[in-house]
Amino acid sequence: MSSSWSWYIIILTVVFTIGITWLLLANARKTPKGTAAQDTGHVWDEDLTELNNPLPRWWFLLFLLTILFTGLYLALYPGLGTFDGKLGWSSTAQANAELDETQAKLESLYAGFRDKPLAELAADPAAVKVGRNVFANNCAACHGTDARGAKDYPNLVDGDWLYGGDADTVLASVLAGRHGLMPPMIATLPGNGVEEVAHYVLGLSGLDHDARLAGEGKAKFEAVCAACHGVDGKGMHALGAPNLTDDIWLHGQGSVATIRDAITYGRSGTMPAWEPIIGKDRARLAVAWLLAQGKADATPPEPPPSAGSAP
Repeated sequence: MSSSWSWYIIILTVVFTIGITWLLLANARKTPKGTAAQDTGHVWDEDLTELNNPLPRWWFLLFLLTILFTGLYLALYPGLGTFDGKLGWSSTAQANAELDETQAKLESLYAGFRDKPLAELAADPAAVKVGRNVFANNCAACHGTDARGAKDYPNLVDGDWLYGGDADTVLASVLAGRHGLMPPMIATLPGNGVEEVAHYVLGLSGLDHDARLAGEGKAKFEAVCAACHGVDGKGMHALGAPNLTDDIWLHGQGSVATIRDAITYGRSGTMPAWEPIIGKDRARLAVAWLLAQGKADATPPEPPPSAGSAP
């Protein structure tokens, strides 16, 4: 705050306080004995006359106390421009102190869970309770409070995982985020190729489809789509390519129109990295809550065999 602005506030405050004090004292005079109260000339309901009587003594003292309180408050606390007050209190300092106290409590809470494996946290009711709150406060906006997702947002309790459902992979998704991209494939499927592949994909999930078109689409699927989704259509976790055989659809119910749009225009989706936002401790507890729902695997996957080792 500039010096001129500070002085403006100080002068304005002092002038108003002095003015209110004068107004109070000017209206505190008693009516001399034997003198009739002054009539203001205002009459209501034909016989209710307003008189100009002085303030009752208790009312006058109450007003006086408020003025004294004003002076005391402005001397102790900030209120007169840049003057900090004798106590040196500030809302910023108090807010920082409360934040520090809260952080200390949270640090004590998270420290008790920090070194435990995710599988152990998923079996700990206290950890699961905290993780449920973390999920509700940060993840529910997209995935819902029950983690069942919505159109374009994955259901996290159906056992279907684009990048794998083991605990370490789910945690990596939360910490670092994910970006899924399916490019438009219409240029690689000329003629009626999009329609044929769409019916073939419907058939992979056992949904109603045109068998003739699906038959034509099989070879095209294997030539164009299998690089990501696999020849069997079961997807690839390494690429985040979805399983097309389980009748679980991220971008709407499985239908010719939905699949046709995905093939024609592609799909893109981004989950932001949450480690910079909530930190690793909160992320691990949110994942522990997901594991506790019974649809994720707390056991890390087996590492691939090294070259030359026995199968």
